[in-house]
Amino acid sequence: MKEIVKAIGINPERIKMTFCSSAEGAKFQKIATEFDKLIRELGPSPLRTKSGTPEKAKAKAEA
Repeated sequence: MKEIVKAIGINPERIKMTFCSSAEGAKFQKIATEFDKLIRELGPSPLRTKSGTPEKAKAKAEA
């Protein structure tokens, strides 16, 4: 999966897949909190621009 993510230009650290059952609320909370902290440390997605999305930025540049 990391190769695919890199190929489309996303830092592999921004993608995570974890399985939790509905009985594992504490596990889900811990995973979500840790992942949120990591994403905030990584900063804004390089795929986003001041215009919002890469598609909007491209359209604005071409206009």
